[in-house]
Amino acid sequence: MGMKYAVYLDHNATTAVRAAAQQAIARALELTGNASSVHRFGRAVRRLVEDARDAVAALAGAEPAQVVFTSGGSEANNLALCATGRPRVVASAVEHASVLKAAPAIEKIPVDGDGVVDLDALDAMLAADDRPAVVSVMLANNETGVLQPVAEAAAVARRHGAQVHCDAVQAAGKVKLDIKALGVDMVSLSAHKIGGAMGSGALVLGNDLPLAAIVRGGGQERGRRAGTENVPGIAGFGAAAREAVAGLGDFVRLARWRDRIEASLGERADVRVFGAGAPRLANTSCLTMPGVTAEHQIIALDLAGVGVSAGSACSSGKIEPSHVLKAMGVAPEVAATAIRVSLGWNTTEDDVERHALGLVECREGDPIAVALAKRDQRLGLEIFGPNHGGVRGEPGARVALAQPVGARPLAEEARGAKSACVLVCDITRPVPNGLFLPLLVRELMDAGIPAAGITILVATGLHRPNEGTELAELVGDPWVMQTVRVANHFA
Repeated sequence: MGMKYAVYLDHNATTAVRAAAQQAIARALELTGNASSVHRFGRAVRRLVEDARDAVAALAGAEPAQVVFTSGGSEANNLALCATGRPRVVASAVEHASVLKAAPAIEKIPVDGDGVVDLDALDAMLAADDRPAVVSVMLANNETGVLQPVAEAAAVARRHGAQVHCDAVQAAGKVKLDIKALGVDMVSLSAHKIGGAMGSGALVLGNDLPLAAIVRGGGQERGRRAGTENVPGIAGFGAAAREAVAGLGDFVRLARWRDRIEASLGERADVRVFGAGAPRLANTSCLTMPGVTAEHQIIALDLAGVGVSAGSACSSGKIEPSHVLKAMGVAPEVAATAIRVSLGWNTTEDDVERHALGLVECREGDPIAVALAKRDQRLGLEIFGPNHGGVRGEPGARVALAQPVGARPLAEEARGAKSACVLVCDITRPVPNGLFLPLLVRELMDAGIPAAGITILVATGLHRPNEGTELAELVGDPWVMQTVRVANHFA
């Protein structure tokens, strides 16, 4: 199904690969040679790696020798927390999953209602146990964009002899990074968050920090991370790092657009912005729309050509309750309505306007009425009565009416059938109905009905002459198999 426009506003998940990074990757792919080889071919490839190392070091305010290339931010986080040899890991409760799952018994530092780490709690936790520890506090949260007081946390940790790690994956290229000013021992970075390619990252180390490799083999990366280097990815990482540093001052413009989204939605819908009371990244807004689940919003916006998310992208595409919002004390039913809008280096003002319009349309959608019958029966369904007050079907057909609609109850009615046919009526707005249909299809499949056995009939002629055609074009095959005209029997 084609879109008249497409707006990508999920840059915290990954952002567009910059042209300079694409060119650097292409140049690297033209070379043949292993960066560990001493001949001229190997030396040419090694030069690309070291040039990139210089650029990544500059991004973090470090020296090139401090940069250890990895496969991404998750590996960098695991390397930081598992290779120090310290028996105790203490991390904020809102860290990325690759931090919280890096060690078997991580102690979580609580946060306040805006998601800011509680420094007094950290102090008390470290004072209560004198075992050597490593403390991990991210610079910017990937879901809310909230900036953490990393330098202050590092000072607390230092008083107790703890090492400090900072996951700066989401902050790099958005705020100025300086490993010395932060006072930390380790900083994690990822290429694809700043306009490089996926599959490349780095752990930047403080001077003379001992680190035992967790990927063992050859002596690459000065023995700290074995394995032949991903030279194209590293080359693209370096190019993206240079551009991110150069464009840092321009990135703040996104705060105006972020604030415009929040302000416009606040005027037209009951919107709450999480972390609004704390300093945040200029590009990130985590907001809730009571009464509309995150899943509904995401699908509705996707059908309208706008891509947003419900939080971290590292959960196999599943929409699950956010551990970040839970740690902030947000009620589960409220957290279930939260989505993340994240702008990027190539976001335009028009993108912002289209997103705000689509989200308001989603918020204002009404329920629709549907009728369900076994597909292997002769349908013959007829709508009658005011406001579609009933459904009549041929004898033997399983028929159910859902008004206001509920995809799951309707699917439960069909459980046990080999196939199902759904008649959708009261088509008043393309986006809300387009939102409902994918959810209904998924619920039918979860009820045991194969995709090939699902047919959706779209009733037309109830309100506007072309509305059924519009919806069919919006949703597309295979869900909308045909449209049927239904006589209007009510005033």
